[in-house]
Amino acid sequence: MADRSPMKIRPLVGSDRTRLHSILVTTRAFNPAEIDVAMELIDIVLKNPDQRDYDIQCLVDDEDRPLGYVCYGPVPMAENTFDLYWIAVAPEFQNTGIGSKLLEFLERRIRAMKGRMILADTASIPAYEKTHKFYQRNGFQEVARIPDYYSSGNDRITFCKKLFPSPP
Repeated sequence: MADRSPMKIRPLVGSDRTRLHSILVTTRAFNPAEIDVAMELIDIVLKNPDQRDYDIQCLVDDEDRPLGYVCYGPVPMAENTFDLYWIAVAPEFQNTGIGSKLLEFLERRIRAMKGRMILADTASIPAYEKTHKFYQRNGFQEVARIPDYYSSGNDRITFCKKLFPSPP
C-alpha cells in the first residue's frame, strides 16, 4: 500500500530531474518520443528559470521526493488560456488522489492569474483511456477531435475546463 506521508507542492528543482524521468518511464503511459519532449520541457525550466512559457510544480512527500508533477503554461495569443502539457504520477501512488491534487493546485494557480480555461491534448488510442476518464472526473470536457492527427487511427483529443464564464 502507498505511504500516506504529508505532501506539499513546490516548484521543480534540479535534483528532481532523475526522479521525474523515472516517473515518466515507469508509468508506461508515454512512448520514448513523448518522454523526450517531457524531459526537454523540464530542462528548459531548469536551465532558464526566468522563461515564462512553462511552469513545473512537483507534489513531494515529507522527504521532498517527487511523487508526481504538472507542467503547464499560457497559450500564446490567447487571452487567459493555459495549456496543461504534462501531468504524471509515480505508478505506486496512482489512484491515491495525487493527480487530482495537482490539478486542483493548477486550477488555483490559474484562477489567481485570471485564467479562463485549461486545455489538455491527448491521444485517442486505448492506452490513454485512463487519461480521458481522469480528465472527465476532474471537470474537463472533450471539445475537439482531429482524426488521425498523431498517426493513422490515433486522433488528437482536446479536453477543456472553463474556470470563469467568458465575458459577454
